[in-house]
Amino acid sequence: MHTALLPLVLIFFSLFFAFSPSHAYRDYLTVEQKAQLEKIQTVRIDAIMLTDKGAIDAAPIAELVARRMSELKYATVKEAGKPHDAVFKVKCEQRKVWEGTTAAGGDADLPDAPSRLWKGPACQLTYLLGDMKIKWQKEVRTDFEDAVATAQAASAGDPGAYAMTKLRDKLEQYDFPVLLAAEWGQPDRLLKILDAADTPQIRKMKVISLLGEMEADEALPKLKEALKDKNLASQAAVALGNMGKEGIPILVDILKHSKQPELQAAAAKGLGDLGNTHNDSSVVPPLLEMLDAPGVDIRVQTEVAWALGRVPDRRSVQPLFALDRKLQKIRQDPPDPLVKKLKEAVFWAIKQVYTEDQYS
Repeated sequence: MHTALLPLVLIFFSLFFAFSPSHAYRDYLTVEQKAQLEKIQTVRIDAIMLTDKGAIDAAPIAELVARRMSELKYATVKEAGKPHDAVFKVKCEQRKVWEGTTAAGGDADLPDAPSRLWKGPACQLTYLLGDMKIKWQKEVRTDFEDAVATAQAASAGDPGAYAMTKLRDKLEQYDFPVLLAAEWGQPDRLLKILDAADTPQIRKMKVISLLGEMEADEALPKLKEALKDKNLASQAAVALGNMGKEGIPILVDILKHSKQPELQAAAAKGLGDLGNTHNDSSVVPPLLEMLDAPGVDIRVQTEVAWALGRVPDRRSVQPLFALDRKLQKIRQDPPDPLVKKLKEAVFWAIKQVYTEDQYS
């Protein structure tokens, strides 16, 4: 399969990484609990809205959440007495009270992670499986921290009502339904969203990245198909790097034959991820072939070097040293930032590979 693909929309590339989650926190769940998550069909919505004057009617938030959940075909109920498989809790406050998780590391470093520092308007999103509060937690914040001053400046009346309106706007934009479907291990719902003709491109990109994180075998045909879409190709290539070893031949073909450097770089990263995850050194020869190939883009070289460092193999030692010697002869003032990045990648890869070579 040759992949002479159309140009990519580069701004989406950064959005992909901003959305990349980690499902490692599910490791503490039992097999039975994970099976329960995969069978979730009906969700009870538990919403609360708190202003400086006290609690107000949370129906607008509950209705928004129910409507958004229906986009992925979840049924929702409000009453605790009605049958349900999980409880989705949304707590919106004019002045947030901290209920967060860890201070740093893992999901705590993501843009939608609970913030210890934020004291302004925010909605905290969590869910219960039975009576158990799961460690999944997201937070949506307004663009302002002081609701009183901002409402006064906008002549918007009551600060609490103003903050809640802005939080509803943020929840409308935040794609928590697809995050929950991924968290619950339900790729079929995500694949239906991916197939829908009216799904916006930005949502398709989000879904592709989540399917890659989930390592969902059902997603492999769709990821292959997405490689032909000019706006989704790079996300699909990186997502393939999170899948099983079946993705290796596809990524090798992209790396060697694509005419788009951005896509080649994504393929190199994906090969490094797969080689590292599966301890598969078969990715090394095609990476070495492109390390200093005639006419290769410097951005591709950089990702190839990083990938080789992630899959230490004695075959990489001499090619990396050879490229390093060539790079050291380059003298520029001011330094070319792309050359600097390549030097850093090669230096790091040499440290990883040469150490491995000495002790293997």
